[in-house]
Amino acid sequence: MRIASVIVLVWLLIGVLATWQRGYFGGEDNPDCARVGTIAVTVIAGPLNYVGVNPKVEECDLPEPSE
Repeated sequence: MRIASVIVLVWLLIGVLATWQRGYFGGEDNPDCARVGTIAVTVIAGPLNYVGVNPKVEECDLPEPSE
């Protein structure tokens, strides 16, 4: 169980590094849903980012709050 936790942690850290290298963390003060989604899927993709996977969320529709 401990080795699996280390592997998952390293996987996610590599994803964060790829996200940072692509410049997704900087910029807008109020990111939209698509930008946050792209950051999330890039982090989850981890090392796959370095073998050609370039996940992006193009559009995102959030439900409107009820009144």
